[in-house]
Amino acid sequence: MSAAVAMFSGGRGGAAIARRLLRTPGIGLSLLINGYDNGMSTGALRRYLPGMLGPSDFRKNLLLHLDARDPAQAALASVLEHRLPDGTTPRDLAEFVDGLAVDLVEGCHALPRRPRLAIARDLAVFLDRLGAGAGRFDLADCALGNLVFAGAYLRLGEDFNAAVGSSARTFGSPVRLLNVTGGENAHLVALKENGRLLADEAEIVAPQDPSPITGLFLLREPVRDRDELEAMPTGRLRRVLAGRRAEVSPNPAALEAIRDARLIVYGPGTPHSSLFPSYLTPGVADAVAASRAAAKVMVVNIREDHDVRGLSASEHVGRALLHLGDPFNERRTVTHVLCHENPAAGVPAVPVDVPEGGGRVRARWISADLEDSARPGTHSGRRTVDVLTALAGIPAETPLEEAG
Repeated sequence: MSAAVAMFSGGRGGAAIARRLLRTPGIGLSLLINGYDNGMSTGALRRYLPGMLGPSDFRKNLLLHLDARDPAQAALASVLEHRLPDGTTPRDLAEFVDGLAVDLVEGCHALPRRPRLAIARDLAVFLDRLGAGAGRFDLADCALGNLVFAGAYLRLGEDFNAAVGSSARTFGSPVRLLNVTGGENAHLVALKENGRLLADEAEIVAPQDPSPITGLFLLREPVRDRDELEAMPTGRLRRVLAGRRAEVSPNPAALEAIRDARLIVYGPGTPHSSLFPSYLTPGVADAVAASRAAAKVMVVNIREDHDVRGLSASEHVGRALLHLGDPFNERRTVTHVLCHENPAAGVPAVPVDVPEGGGRVRARWISADLEDSARPGTHSGRRTVDVLTALAGIPAETPLEEAG
């Protein structure tokens, strides 16, 4: 029987850890992700299909199992990540889809028949929406994988979570890829201590002043009256945003994955976009508290993100616990905190201030060299997963790529 691991993640921040977990025999991996991304072409796609969440982070996690050394898997990765060039028209996309359906697209011959036809089917559904003249949409720079998601979303009655499942099957993902919510559309905004409004997810992850973010809000509609909002005193603005909150429900499958996990991992990533909004989902904190997981481990970022400039490791954890509704960790929401520290290399990117005895959060703090030497600023999957599995009492097994 495999050991269940539930990991909160974003798009790429925890990819090395997730990939290592996925390739370790005896582990069944569930990834818990939110769909509030709205940057660049993803934002354009959400505006074109106003009820849809952002598919980008889900698309990125469909790459985890794909091996570039395998021609069929490399072709699937190419489809997911291919960006349509400037000047691409619906007719151009239609010609691509027609060619894909009969295996005449150069560079796609390695695609297995079943996923090739599924990809063509969902792209054709999206093309039907374009052909219906339902507004204008610029295809330039769109990730083809996002359009596959959008087609699945339309084909399945505008059910985002069903589209996630369908896309995972199309690309053969062995990961249990789960949206944390029931799929309700919502728009993420943040409020900073100095009163500055970050009006969407793209602004939350962008360079910004050092004033800390003090509020996260999921709104029913995108912000369209920014000037008026920014003219308000901070207290009133906070009340107005609270009054516009979207009602979201938890995904029952996500709650089940949390409750049944032997190991819960709060992965690294951009906190105020990829992670904290997931923790705010109704029912998530209760599911974590109810879980009998052997370890509930928060992995602190190695590299500092724009939205948390200057925060130390303990401040990171404190913010996370606040969003989990357990500021003093009285429910044992976090049992361990895992931080990168390499004394030989000097001060780590995120200052590590390991509290004496676990500090007010009363968790066990572990510091180790977790950085991938070939990719500075990112976690080594091997080193990090070795610690995680040891904490959860999961027997160490040779990862598949090292077997034989």
